[in-house]
Amino acid sequence: MNAHPLGFADAGDNTACRAFLRDGFVIAAAEDRSSLDRIRSHIASAVRHHLDAGEDDDDAALLNQVHRYVDKSGLNELRLAVINGLRAQDWFRPTYFSVARGLIEKIVGNELVMQRGAGLSVQLPGDQSSLLPIHTDVWDGDSPFEVVLWVPMVNCFATKSMYILPLDVDRDYQSRVADFREQGSEALFEAVEKDAQFLKIDYGSVLLFSQTLMHGNRVNEEETTRWSINCRFKSVMSPYADKRLGEFFEPISVRPATHIGLAYEMPGGFGD
Repeated sequence: MNAHPLGFADAGDNTACRAFLRDGFVIAAAEDRSSLDRIRSHIASAVRHHLDAGEDDDDAALLNQVHRYVDKSGLNELRLAVINGLRAQDWFRPTYFSVARGLIEKIVGNELVMQRGAGLSVQLPGDQSSLLPIHTDVWDGDSPFEVVLWVPMVNCFATKSMYILPLDVDRDYQSRVADFREQGSEALFEAVEKDAQFLKIDYGSVLLFSQTLMHGNRVNEEETTRWSINCRFKSVMSPYADKRLGEFFEPISVRPATHIGLAYEMPGGFGD
């Protein structure tokens, strides 16, 4: 008889865990709103400094309307300035983790590694240069044991958000992906479009999803700009793929028994 997938999880864990097992993703309120606000405030300050504009806008208005100050020709330079500035802050990674720590520990475990460099997506209205074709990260060499914490810095909805295929329909389509090898990713998206969910995630909420699911984005047809940060987490002892510990991932919570176990060397004379 197979063990129950939730094991001994208590009732408080069940809602998020069951949603993740059912859909492959879960949306929840940020657990530390002050940390989230700190990150967004830093982003907005970096934008004001880089563009020398937006001093009269509050943080939300500036990020939503940043296309008033920059076009697609200057977008990547702005994006790199912002994300590199964040990565340089000692407080950023633990602060980002704190936004969804409890959720990640429920879904993944409490011995964790975290992606060393978080990613930032900025998608201007009508910009076709910032598209992410339908994919799973596993197809590009990531471990199926990884999850992505996707945190919007503005309200995201419809084409201003990302789309994802829920677990049940995703597995059906993935079993037929080879049929689209010659037609390409756009033909694959057209096949799954009716089942793809564009997620509504307001600022103050987070998305945690399995990157085994097919996902991507389309041209932002809304009137405001999308800003979101993404970062991968996985259990420290779960299998790795191309993204290795110490290169792509860094341990952030390892328990004493694991430290001792990893350092242990069997003495000579056994099994000789």
